[in-house]
Amino acid sequence: MLDQIAQLVKQYGEGAVVANTDVPDDQNNAVMAEATKTVTSGLQNVMAGGGLQNILDMFKGNSQDGQGGGGIAGLLKNPMVTMMIGHFISKLTTKFNMSPAQASNVANQLIPNVMNDMVTKTASTESADSAFNIDDLVGSLTGGKNFNLQGMLEQFTGGGNSSNGGQSGGFDLQDIISQVTQGAQEKKSGKATEGGGGGIADMIQGFFGK
Repeated sequence: MLDQIAQLVKQYGEGAVVANTDVPDDQNNAVMAEATKTVTSGLQNVMAGGGLQNILDMFKGNSQDGQGGGGIAGLLKNPMVTMMIGHFISKLTTKFNMSPAQASNVANQLIPNVMNDMVTKTASTESADSAFNIDDLVGSLTGGKNFNLQGMLEQFTGGGNSSNGGQSGGFDLQDIISQVTQGAQEKKSGKATEGGGGGIADMIQGFFGK
């Protein structure tokens, strides 16, 4: 699913980056690669910190603290998304020498749209969106670990509550969270047995290095 995230960044980057005169043409790909890294690393960091439940809530369109959901407006209130926007703004100002106003304009156009489309397509049961799968996303960020999270997501999208004593439709959610946390930590440190530590960076470089 990392390829799909990069595709979304490229799609929305046409307007936010490529057509933006504040971004020099020779930096377009590097800026979009940085945006992709911001999204993927941001999700991985949340997983490594034990925040899988927060990610699942975002993909279901709700969250335990009442923030998130409701399309782009809701995502702009989600702490994970605001963290990504802030990180990306920092990278644009320090790495690409953009002014804070220019960086904020790019980040607020690009990150929320990418996240909204990713959430919408992943929760969708339409065949056209089948490439967007939360199991693939979690697996790619945790070194290949696989769970039936997509089934859980589809079960509760549009309603329901996954918090039921740590159990959800036969899932031991707390055990899954523990395994995802460990896998993400190992992937970040380069200890994961599948994919290695540079898998995400290599994918991004390959996608935008053309």
